[in-house]
Amino acid sequence: MKCPWVAIQRNPTSGTGARRGVLMELIRELKRRGIRPRLFASRERMQAKLADPAACEQLVCVLAAGGDGTIGDVVNRYSGLPLATLPLGTENLLAKYLKIQPSGAQVAELIASGSRRKLDLGQLNSRRFTLMASCGFDAAVLHRAHASRRGNIHKWHYLPPMWHSIRQYDHPPVRVFVNDEPQPRIARLLIAVNVPMYALGIPFAPQATAEDGELDLCLFERGSTFQMVRYFGHVVAGRHQSLPDVTCLKASRVRIEADVSVPWQMDGDPAGFTPVTLEVLPGAMEVFAP
Repeated sequence: MKCPWVAIQRNPTSGTGARRGVLMELIRELKRRGIRPRLFASRERMQAKLADPAACEQLVCVLAAGGDGTIGDVVNRYSGLPLATLPLGTENLLAKYLKIQPSGAQVAELIASGSRRKLDLGQLNSRRFTLMASCGFDAAVLHRAHASRRGNIHKWHYLPPMWHSIRQYDHPPVRVFVNDEPQPRIARLLIAVNVPMYALGIPFAPQATAEDGELDLCLFERGSTFQMVRYFGHVVAGRHQSLPDVTCLKASRVRIEADVSVPWQMDGDPAGFTPVTLEVLPGAMEVFAP
């Protein structure tokens, strides 16, 4: 009888050093529970393995050992396969949302117990995301940060790109067509939330849930450095949803256009430029979680 197994995609840098002990704990605990772990540092080799239907017969799940970037890669490569995550990267906001600790023993127990949840995914054009997507100032900062990155990116890497964006970004308007509305809404910054987690814990849509079949949108109408600072203060204080120049609503499908190329990001990675279509894929991700 073939043994059940787990395909582990490891971020080559986040699974090293002190974090390697957590990964080794996971492998040891899976084996103890009769589940064979197979570790892949090469994403291409893992994709080739999982392209074989026979290899997937006893596959329990694909496990992303790393941060949000590793999860995003797994979600887009292996649509339809159950997902697990071991948080090892600089940031793993999905794991925080699911209350999964950087513990090999906890994650092995979740997998062995079969404890799963179905969550919505967002989709930006043809790419899927778990957490959120946005266009405007924050995406411009992120594009600059990734263009200049060398290796892992850390929070302090965003300071120079933020300064450049403050000086140079001109906050062009975008036209937002929500669901089937014929008339667009106008915004200078758009945040689309699936899972209510954002870097630094900024609460753009604290009421959002990844199990309602909709995205939570925040549309910020005014554009300037002063307005971005003003909006940020209200968001941190949890008051932005009551501002007259901020619109918050739910949507299942959104089309965004602009007269110039406005940058997008999703889950902390650059995601191109307008025009884009956003939509929600209800229950599209099955994930091992408490």
